[in-house]
This record gives sequence, structure tokens and C-alpha cells, in this order.
Amino acid sequence: MEKIDIVCIGTLKESYMSQLCDEYIKRLKRFCDLKVIELPESRLAKTPGSAQIERVLDAEYLRMLPYAVEGAFKIAMCIEGRSMSSQALAQSLEQCMLSHGKAVIFIGSSYGLSQKLKDCCDLRLSMSCMTFPHQLARCMLLEQIYRSYKIRRNETYHK
Repeated sequence: MEKIDIVCIGTLKESYMSQLCDEYIKRLKRFCDLKVIELPESRLAKTPGSAQIERVLDAEYLRMLPYAVEGAFKIAMCIEGRSMSSQALAQSLEQCMLSHGKAVIFIGSSYGLSQKLKDCCDLRLSMSCMTFPHQLARCMLLEQIYRSYKIRRNETYHK
């Protein structure tokens, strides 16, 4: 069975977001072994300076690094990443599973991901050039992974 780990900085705070994510996680169980790993957010001042943000991103990188396992296809979710259609994402995930068997997807905090983490990833992926809250981005990612499996199996799924 294909394996996907989603490594996130922060937790889902709103129950309705948790319920939505849980629904997609439940649906995905028939397609893959999916794990969502939540790592603690670093605390910052209300208006942090760039040096403080850089230190926090480096600390988050060190917490995420153990999940960037050798042999897995690593994906960094970042605004400067590559945009794809749902069909292209389905094809990309299929290729990554054929060649690697496991994908690890990283979602950073509101300040993004460390450049060091992005550099060790095989793909930088963007949902959109728009910015979304962390919680919503996680739900959208789960939905797109689910949609990818439905596309790959030629199963109907509402558009």
C-alpha cells in the first residue's frame, strides 16, 4: 500500500476544520496509508524581525528533518512552488509512488518553510499564488490527494 506522510507545523484549532480533515483521512484509508504528523509551532513576538523568523524557521526545519526520510519523495508546500492542475497532481503522485513508494509532504507555519527544507525536497508545490490559512491549506491538500486517487482509478468524484 502506498504511504503518504503529511508533516505540519501547528495543530488544527477549529473543530470544523478537524472534522473536515478527518473525513478526507477516512476516505483515503482505502487508497493509502496516510499519516498526519503535527509538530509544535514556535512562538514569535507580534512583529518579529527577519532574524527571529529565520531562527524559528531553522528550529522548525530541525523538527521536520527526521521525517525527510531517505528514499521517500519529498514535497514542500510553498507559495513559490509549482502550480498543477488536479490531473497533473494525480499523474505526479502516481509517478512518485511508482518510483519511491512513499511521499512526505511538508506544510510550514505561517512564515513558511526553511530554505534548507525546501532544498532537500524533490518538488516544491503551490496550491495557488494566493495565501491560505494553515488549517484551510491542510484541508485543501487532503482533498486534492483524495481527488488524485479518484482520478488515478477513473472513479467518479464531483467536480
